[in-house]
Amino acid sequence: MKILVPTKRVPDTDQKIVATADGTRVAVDHIPYVINPFDAIALEEAVRIGERLGESVEVVAVGIGGEGYEQQLRTALATGAHRAVHVVCGQTLDPWNVARLLRAIVEWERPQLVLMGKQAVDDDASQTGQFLAALLDWPQATFASRLELQGERIRVERETDHGIETLNLPLPAVVTTDLRLNEPRYASLAAIMKAKKKPLDLIDAEKLGVTIDPRIEVLRYRSAETQRRCERVRSVDELIERLRNQVGAIV
Repeated sequence: MKILVPTKRVPDTDQKIVATADGTRVAVDHIPYVINPFDAIALEEAVRIGERLGESVEVVAVGIGGEGYEQQLRTALATGAHRAVHVVCGQTLDPWNVARLLRAIVEWERPQLVLMGKQAVDDDASQTGQFLAALLDWPQATFASRLELQGERIRVERETDHGIETLNLPLPAVVTTDLRLNEPRYASLAAIMKAKKKPLDLIDAEKLGVTIDPRIEVLRYRSAETQRRCERVRSVDELIERLRNQVGAIV
C-alpha cells in the first residue's frame, strides 16, 4: 500500500507574524519555516499505519514550492517517510493549482491513499484536499479525528459542528486530518542523519504538464489589531468589583 502525504512549508506560527508596512506581503524573513502542523499530523498517521502493517506500506511525502522545501522534506523523511518528492515551482500557488499539481503526482505515483492536513496555517483555505478529490473523482473524508484501515476500505471518524460523523470509504481515497487524530513525534538525531541518505526526487512543475492558472489575487495584508489589555488585581473582591462595574457596563 502506498500513502501519499502532501506537505506544505509554512512560517512557524509560534513566532510573531505581521504584515509589511505597505501591506503587500507578510514579513517572514526573520521567521523559521516548518511543516504545516496539520500536514505533520497526516504524516504521523501515515507512519503509524506503516508501523502497524509493516513493509507492505510505503509513505511518500510531497512538497510543492521553491528550493527551501528540501529542509522540510528531509524532516518528513526523518519522521518516517520512506521517500520524498519535491515539485519545484517558483510561482505563488492557490489551492486550486496545488490540487492540479498534486493530481499529476497522484497519477504518477498511483497511491491507494492521499493523507493530508485539513488546511494550511498560513492561509487557512481548507480547499486543497476537496479540490484534489474532485479532480481525481475519488471519495473523500475531511477533518478526520480517527482512521481505521479495513482491507480495501477505510473507516473515518470526522469532526463536525454536530459531533462525530463516521464514514466508510472505498480506496483509493483522499482524507484530510484534524488536530485530534494524533500527536506528531519529533525526529531523533539518528533519524535526521539517516534521512540524508533517503531518496528525494526533484520534479520540475513544468514537466508535469500543468499550466499554472491563478484563480485568487491577494489584494492586501494587514496585521490583526486588538484592544485587549492586561491588568493585575490585588484580590478576588477587586476582580468581582471590576467585572461588575466595567464588564457589566460594556454588556
